[in-house]
Amino acid sequence: MQGRRLATTDEIIAIVSPNSDDVVAGLESWTTERDITLSTVDVGDEIGEQYDPNRATLGITIGGDGTFLEGIKTFAPRNVPQLGVNTGTLSFLARVEPEDLNAALDEVVRGRAKVDSRQQVAVTGSSVDATGINDVTVEHVPPENPVDSKVTQLDVYADDEYVGEFEGTGLAVSTPTGSTGISLSANGPIHYPVDNHTLQLVPLHTHQLGVRPIVVSPSTELRIVTRGPATLLVDGGRTHTRLETGESVLLTGADRLAHVVRTSYDDHFFTAIAKKLGWGIRAVDDQPPTPRSETERALGSGSHAGTISSAIPTATDADPAKSSSVADAGETGSRSASPAVPSTGRDDRTTLEYARTVATEAAEAAGEPLRELHGQVDSITVKSDKSDIVTEADHQANRIITTVIDNEFPEHGIVSEEQPRRNRADGYTWVIDPLDGTGNFAHGNPNYSVSIALLDCGTPVMGVVYVPETDELFSAIAEVGARRDGDPIETTDRDRLDESMLISGYDPDGTFLSHFYQESRGVRRLGSAALNLCYLASGSADATWEHDTHPWDIAAGLVIARAAGATITDERGEPFTFELETDDRTALLGSNGPLHPALLGHLKTGLSDRGADR
Repeated sequence: MQGRRLATTDEIIAIVSPNSDDVVAGLESWTTERDITLSTVDVGDEIGEQYDPNRATLGITIGGDGTFLEGIKTFAPRNVPQLGVNTGTLSFLARVEPEDLNAALDEVVRGRAKVDSRQQVAVTGSSVDATGINDVTVEHVPPENPVDSKVTQLDVYADDEYVGEFEGTGLAVSTPTGSTGISLSANGPIHYPVDNHTLQLVPLHTHQLGVRPIVVSPSTELRIVTRGPATLLVDGGRTHTRLETGESVLLTGADRLAHVVRTSYDDHFFTAIAKKLGWGIRAVDDQPPTPRSETERALGSGSHAGTISSAIPTATDADPAKSSSVADAGETGSRSASPAVPSTGRDDRTTLEYARTVATEAAEAAGEPLRELHGQVDSITVKSDKSDIVTEADHQANRIITTVIDNEFPEHGIVSEEQPRRNRADGYTWVIDPLDGTGNFAHGNPNYSVSIALLDCGTPVMGVVYVPETDELFSAIAEVGARRDGDPIETTDRDRLDESMLISGYDPDGTFLSHFYQESRGVRRLGSAALNLCYLASGSADATWEHDTHPWDIAAGLVIARAAGATITDERGEPFTFELETDDRTALLGSNGPLHPALLGHLKTGLSDRGADR
């Protein structure tokens, strides 16, 4: 889950352990000041009607790791991200201290927290169907007669390949999150849990020296068959059952991930290890060496994790001892590595780089509910219900994007297809289409996109287009260059129509299609103007045509196509002029450049023929 999505939080549900009244009182005060709904539930109780799936919800647990695990059982099936407040003792999961809760929540609702998507383990069998975030253990049942055998024998298969017979106390199948529990006590390895979706099989009190832990992918199906009675426990007994002789259970990575919210106020993973377990590599209070400059540390690592590169509180927001970026823990990354603090200079390149980072994170965050709702379209047959889903998708995506931008650039204007305009003709204005390709989306077609552009005094200078179904991200800064998923892109150099692939946008009477289909290698229509321009920019097409354009459909794509080397004109060959405030029809012809003369010639012929027919 993209951390920027948390900026739209409407509601907080807190699962509370005993003796937490002071923390709850502080949380009530914080939520009241920000007009966020708060519901509290005692640990072990069901949340029931407190949860509304139509509201943006944040889960909080107040207690130790036991309370946190109860939160996972409650929130993970509902896809609700969870923040843990530590009022316990030995805690690896709940890592925000009560005195830091308000500051950590401020970071969350500004969209500057990170969300770790943690692997869970699922177990199914004739007597069990459960999911856990830590581990599943299969252990020996103590005999009633003390002279009977005190070991258990288990046969293990991985994707139907026989692994072998495990003899001892039992086995633990753990996730990386659970690697510091039972599996560590059994001499298993510690797994760094961030973006780690493996499972590990650890023998417990094995009777054979050569038996070692095994690491498998989450898609691996582990089948355990008992040779005697055994006890199965999930997450320390939150689900438990007795297995009889010859009974088989299947374990694999759960489809549903658990979303754990991390802020700069959390103890980092290895700091927690040092504090809780006496990690011998460094003392608890050791400061790590600085391998990079402060500026470099503020840059994303360039990974595909889509995390927040701007999560550095100011000195007034946090204790300086905790004011380091999450990057210190090696947990950051973004497709557009950019400085974490926006420049105030009007013409400073850093401002546009930062704007691209924010737009990237906003687009990826908006893409998540679009994917979720897109998956529901095919199962709906009633047209009105399908329309409701499309409307909800537009609304959710637009709200995420505009909230993120308002948080970071409150002085900027915002123009969106989905809300009243707030234009800054003499400054910066964002132009947003939260769902370009609505018709495709409504029919379950994957060709839709999120388009976000920044104008400087009316001129598009930065653009981001995100394709949720393929996870492609196109971006550009004017006169700097265009990228797809971080890699530079440019247009083709073809100059022959018969070798070219063309894309048509809105072409009401088929003029473009009829005059170019036989002259080229084909004319395609995708149904998203933003995508058309991006595919032109990346060389997937040699030209694109739009009979009529709307500013929010093309603002970001224009920047990307031009930065990649495209030529963009109107139907007469005049340079295309972007107009934000216009109701007039504006045609657009884009090409790789060398092909443009041939395109114009055929297009003018087609338009003349159409005029003669009329």
